[in-house]
This record gives sequence, C-alpha cells and structure tokens, in this order.
Amino acid sequence: MMLVGDVANRICILVDDLIDTGNTITRAAKLLKREGATKVYALVTHGVFSGDAISRINASALDKIVVTNSVPQEENKRACPKLEVLDISPVFAEAIRRVHHGESISVLFQYS
Repeated sequence: MMLVGDVANRICILVDDLIDTGNTITRAAKLLKREGATKVYALVTHGVFSGDAISRINASALDKIVVTNSVPQEENKRACPKLEVLDISPVFAEAIRRVHHGESISVLFQYS
C-alpha cells in the first residue's frame, strides 16, 4: 500500500463501496496514522463485516466507521463502538415507489 501526499496533522476520510473482512481499510488507517493523521474516518456503503472484521476494526487505528444499513447492522453496532449506521430505507422506499409508478429515479441522485 502506498500513500500519496502529506497527511500529517490532518483528518483523513477513507471512502469505499464495501467492507468485508476489513483488512484493506484497517491497513490504510494504520498507514495514515503512522504518517501523522490526527483522525481517520471511514465511509462505506455496504458493511458486510465477515469473519473477525468487527474485532479487527475495534483494534484498528480507525476513529469511526460509517456504513449504511443496506446490510443489517444491529449486531455489529452493539459489538463495535466505532460503528455508526446511516438509515437509507427512505431512499430505497422512494426508489421502489418511483419505479412502481413509472417515475424517474434520477432526482434521488441529486444533492441539495
């Protein structure tokens, strides 16, 4: 793994679409902290957390990891104080409603 740029005295945010075992993201957090990052946060869309991923995250240099509830997270949330879960069910519900009624879902991708 190679770091490009200076992270000393900075807050770093890792963004990924999926976390499974947590190996890559915890290694990245360790590298960032070793290079002087003051905080390391991770934003991940789908938190699968297989095997010992939760214990790996608890022991890692990550300060916080934010995932959606696209995969159920109740057990993981109880086991990992670093884990924050964003509820995306309203977005999914609106997408289903729009598709059912033949409406465009493009508005769901607009940020305001």
